[in-house]
Amino acid sequence: MAVRFTTLLAASLLAGAAGAAQAQQKTFWITVGDNAYAQLKKAAPQAIARESRSLTAQAEVAGKAAVKDQVHLVEVDEQQMLKLSAAVHHELKRCGGFMMHKSEAEGLAALSPQTQRATLAPVLTRPSYVLDNQSAITPLVPQLQASNIAQTITDMSAFTNRYYTTTAGVNASDWLKNKWTTMAAGRSDITVTQFTHSGYPQKSVILTINGTDNGSEVVVLGAHLDSINTNGTTETTRAPGADDDASGIASMTEALRVMLASNYKPRRTIKMIGYAAEEVGLRGSQDIATWHKNNNVNVVGVMQLDMTNYKGSPSDIYMYTDYTDSTQNDFVVKLIQTYQPTLTIGYDRCGYGCSDHASWTAQGYWSSMPFETSFNQDNPYIHTANDTYANMGNQADHALKFARLGLTFAMELGSDGAGTPPPPDKVETFSGSLTLNQKRTFGPFKAATGTFKASTTGTGDVDLYARKTTAPTTTSYDCKSDGSTATETCSISMAANGDVYVLLNGYSASSYTLTVTYKPQ
Repeated sequence: MAVRFTTLLAASLLAGAAGAAQAQQKTFWITVGDNAYAQLKKAAPQAIARESRSLTAQAEVAGKAAVKDQVHLVEVDEQQMLKLSAAVHHELKRCGGFMMHKSEAEGLAALSPQTQRATLAPVLTRPSYVLDNQSAITPLVPQLQASNIAQTITDMSAFTNRYYTTTAGVNASDWLKNKWTTMAAGRSDITVTQFTHSGYPQKSVILTINGTDNGSEVVVLGAHLDSINTNGTTETTRAPGADDDASGIASMTEALRVMLASNYKPRRTIKMIGYAAEEVGLRGSQDIATWHKNNNVNVVGVMQLDMTNYKGSPSDIYMYTDYTDSTQNDFVVKLIQTYQPTLTIGYDRCGYGCSDHASWTAQGYWSSMPFETSFNQDNPYIHTANDTYANMGNQADHALKFARLGLTFAMELGSDGAGTPPPPDKVETFSGSLTLNQKRTFGPFKAATGTFKASTTGTGDVDLYARKTTAPTTTSYDCKSDGSTATETCSISMAANGDVYVLLNGYSASSYTLTVTYKPQ
């Protein structure tokens, strides 16, 4: 999440920026929320707003009046920006509060989202938000595994840091691209690319699953790949960023794994994005959201997963209601209630520019940000060397909830109805005869997720056995049917792709027809 500071950060950040202070200061244009601007004026009185406008931050919950925020455009130098960050996190106990812009004109445009939204209106078509893909999604939800999420968190946090200007930050982007590319190997409808940004070396990573027949409409699931240590991040500074935001990347990656394992092919195009440079003013996501707007891309929904594995509040998932879309938020709540009905839901606000969803909102797109805690109870270790997997209890159970939510969001919006139907069940038949106590094994059958069914008809007395992974025996099996005739049936529930074997045993001299029905891999 955008930068969080402790009580000693202002001094340490300024010390870390001493080299830059000796050179001519580079200036930046930022838009900053009202509360954060008050802190900026205390820390740097010479930083005066060039323009101030009232923006709608959306209604907190359905039925309440829209909340207005005062947002200011200010030109700051590097030290002023560091002072602002320190003050926001120390005094306001919150993240971010500003968005960086490449020019004054770009900053002014950020103060006019209503105009931008009107420009996009002829392009955007709001989805129906009907949950009509449950038959495909429900069997997949239990397949997401916390252990896989934990491994990705561990791998990402092993980088010295993932800061947007460091070698490790560049390497982390390359690592994520390679991981997603390897996962998607063999799928010609999937591409993995890096988005190059100007002014810094770290690249964003974008995985695209092309839609089958409605590909011009796009669903975005995102998290940020960079990290920061607010004591001043250098090449050697440790900033593991296990929660912020390796956890979000990991939750998203596990959703991807299950979609790939099920050979899911969406009707709409789905993009999964690991954003660069979120911690320094949402720079990566702003470039990407702006590119989509400038190219008139019909993005029908955006979800941000920024920190998913620290449970510091009573509820399981908190919906952030400002600078998000209330209608889409209602849809996300419906997803939670349908696919994870035991979870509890809270609501909170995070202020202007608190994470990458704000970049999409500023361009007129519909965005949501479900979060791990209420805002004032977030992870106290983030943006330090202590943001580690160990300090989240060496588990990823909380992040699993968000992986499931990301999966259901992507697949319900991505399918636009029933989605691409799965391949028809495969039916195979075998006929023959058995003598007394004669046994015959069939398989392996390459079965996908679903139900594997074997049945027999014939004369005499045939006993039927089936087993996953290895051939069954009359004493070791996953299902059996051993009635007194040749008419037998047994079924196995396949939670994942795998091999299945069938055994027939002649309890008496028999003739048989064996029918095997399953979803092929």
